[in-house]
Amino acid sequence: MTDRAKRSRRDFLKASAVAGAGTLQGMVLAGGPSLARSAHAAGSDVLKVALIGCGGRGNGAIRDCLNADPAVRVVAVADAFENKAELAAQRLREDENFARRVDLPPERVFAGLDAYQKALAAGVDLIVTATPPGFRPMIYAAAIQAGKHVFMEKPCCVDAPGFRQLMETNKRAEEKGLRVGVGFQRRHSPNYVETIKRIHDGAIGRLMYLRAYYNTTGIWNRSRAELAKTLGREPTEMEFQVNNWYHFCWLSGDNICEQHIHDIDVCNWVKGEHPVEANGMGGCTLRYVGKTKGTGQIFDHHFVEFTYPDGAKLFSQCRQMAGCFNLVGVAVHGSEGESDCSSYVKGKNAWTAPGGAKGKARGKRAPGGVNASVQEHKDLIAAIRSGAKYCEGWHGATSSMTTVLGRMATYSGQVVKWEDAVAKGTSELPAILAWDAKAPVYPDKDGNYPIPVPGVFKPY
Repeated sequence: MTDRAKRSRRDFLKASAVAGAGTLQGMVLAGGPSLARSAHAAGSDVLKVALIGCGGRGNGAIRDCLNADPAVRVVAVADAFENKAELAAQRLREDENFARRVDLPPERVFAGLDAYQKALAAGVDLIVTATPPGFRPMIYAAAIQAGKHVFMEKPCCVDAPGFRQLMETNKRAEEKGLRVGVGFQRRHSPNYVETIKRIHDGAIGRLMYLRAYYNTTGIWNRSRAELAKTLGREPTEMEFQVNNWYHFCWLSGDNICEQHIHDIDVCNWVKGEHPVEANGMGGCTLRYVGKTKGTGQIFDHHFVEFTYPDGAKLFSQCRQMAGCFNLVGVAVHGSEGESDCSSYVKGKNAWTAPGGAKGKARGKRAPGGVNASVQEHKDLIAAIRSGAKYCEGWHGATSSMTTVLGRMATYSGQVVKWEDAVAKGTSELPAILAWDAKAPVYPDKDGNYPIPVPGVFKPY
């Protein structure tokens, strides 16, 4: 990483730590006004937006964007699968809350693995992208190259080459004066912002160690028969994997990346930096048995010990198994107290956020009517309008790479250092991205995909 990139990321992390949700205080720095004001609708109030990735999160994110600003207009949608793009367009056109702000003629409803390129060329100012994470670095890079502002869901990459691409794209975004938001809604929740500010101000004394959890039940799983019914034919291997994206490392990064990243990002926010090494353990016990046999390759549990530059430890666990205890959240422990980072500080400088535990809600909604999933779009759009410098891509990249580091440790059973992982980590993506191209992994004769074996799997 260049000195300039290090400074940019460090400055942004420091600024975001004291940001006031809904005010952009501290998060927004002075920036060049000319490009920012002319980069959307020739300086008008209207902000033309394209949705790229029309699954459940995409449909939610575009509505969050519409709720964030009355001048948002949705003028294009794109998805790898035609039925998903068309369904998203239809639902937006028929949504009584937003129909008047939706302009989606058939010629701006795009499908295919190259659909994002067509959406970028549709006269838009901002993209909201919620595709499978494996596609995110190339879509982000293409959007910045095309001069578009970006809101991208997390995680932002699934491997080291993707991280390196993100960091380069962040530099280009800043050079072009483009604004970038990332779907870490907790960073826009007033209770998280205030609690973590208190931690940074010394409320719990010297930070000693952190704990992070994302233990839940299982997730959706889509069969070949389901996709064949939609397509009217048997899917290619690539079509099956993209449709069942969560279950393939090259598309989701595994659940430690796709889901647990929220908690790990909070820990990096508290620390103001990323870990320098990780060791861990994990495996796949229940995920691919019974009806879901042979439908994926990722672990269903991970435990990672991350080490930060000052020696502080983050103990991280995530699990997707039915019948086990569930817990989502973060705890940080200091020499003078402890905190959940979202609603309280215990100890010498005890404090409780307005609404207490009710303000947690995974960071999505806090007391006072603040919906952080909408607020993150409000803050991005405010920066676009004001011309203020705004690039959440820095912590989007580093927190994503932190989860990749953890996965490399659990898959391999080795101690993996950040510098080695970033420099030597290999791409998870296929050589050619096409429906009839060779997929990164294939099932064996029994229909089961290869699952990494610790002690055998090589981290790089």
